[in-house]
Amino acid sequence: MDALIIIFQAGVASGTVLLFATIGELLTERSGVLNLGLEGMMLIGAMSAFSVAIATGNPWLGVLAAMLAAGLISQIHAFITVTLQADQVVSGLSLTLLGTGISLVLGEGLSKAGTVSLLPRFSIPLLAQIPIIGPIFFTDQSILVYIGYLLIPAAWYYINRTRPGLHLRSIGEYPAAADSLGINVNRLRYFYVFVGGVLAGLAGATISLAVAPGWFSELTTGGQGWIAIGLVIFAQWDPLRAAFGAYAFGALRRLILDIQGPTMLLGMPNPFYYNPYWGFFLQMLPYAFTIIVLIIGSREAMRKRLGAPAALGNPYIRGERGQ
Repeated sequence: MDALIIIFQAGVASGTVLLFATIGELLTERSGVLNLGLEGMMLIGAMSAFSVAIATGNPWLGVLAAMLAAGLISQIHAFITVTLQADQVVSGLSLTLLGTGISLVLGEGLSKAGTVSLLPRFSIPLLAQIPIIGPIFFTDQSILVYIGYLLIPAAWYYINRTRPGLHLRSIGEYPAAADSLGINVNRLRYFYVFVGGVLAGLAGATISLAVAPGWFSELTTGGQGWIAIGLVIFAQWDPLRAAFGAYAFGALRRLILDIQGPTMLLGMPNPFYYNPYWGFFLQMLPYAFTIIVLIIGSREAMRKRLGAPAALGNPYIRGERGQ
């Protein structure tokens, strides 16, 4: 039981990275814009957070820099897709390549630049004493993990119970109707692409300053941006399901690492320890799942059944029929 608690506790921590990125992408897609540039924006965020934290000694300034940098680079995607009305898939992939290139050039040598101040970790009194749940969710977690807990209900309430959330859903479902009511569709799409970028930057900062602190390289994100995109489809564009998927994937990633040792969870010898291909197969599973989800989500009929925003991926052109 103690081993399982450790795995789930670490899964919550690493799942927070996916949580921020997934909810950011969810808000962006709810507005009708598909952004496949998550991986690049997360790398920009991780690099900015790490470098600013080293330079200033203040990790909170690093988090702020990460959110701002990723938010700003996301506006390139917004300009190309909203204003120029270019293909959103191509633009998102280009943003990933751009963000990856910029982060690796500007972040060269950062891992050897020195020690970095980390975000505080603490336990929450009383809640940490709850059997099983307390040690997993409320014991020795980073402050960003607790912020993630607050983001989940806040995002759900915002989308489903507020007027701005109604506007968000309307521009993603039927932008022409929203436009006829005086809602500025393009301005809101710019805004939600920016919000998605900010949360992607926060996800990157969580990696470098909270979950896996003390280093930065091209392997920092490890493809988690692509997993987050798949999780949006898996969650059917719902923040509560997105949280479940993010934490489940976080626990799965930790479990995969733990069961590659010489002994398995119950202390039994691991028969797969001396087979290197077993480890590669296990590490492949989350990404294989992501690919399957993306393939399913690319089918128009299945997207409608899953509840995808009707205008997702389509630029809004005022006066054009069918929008």
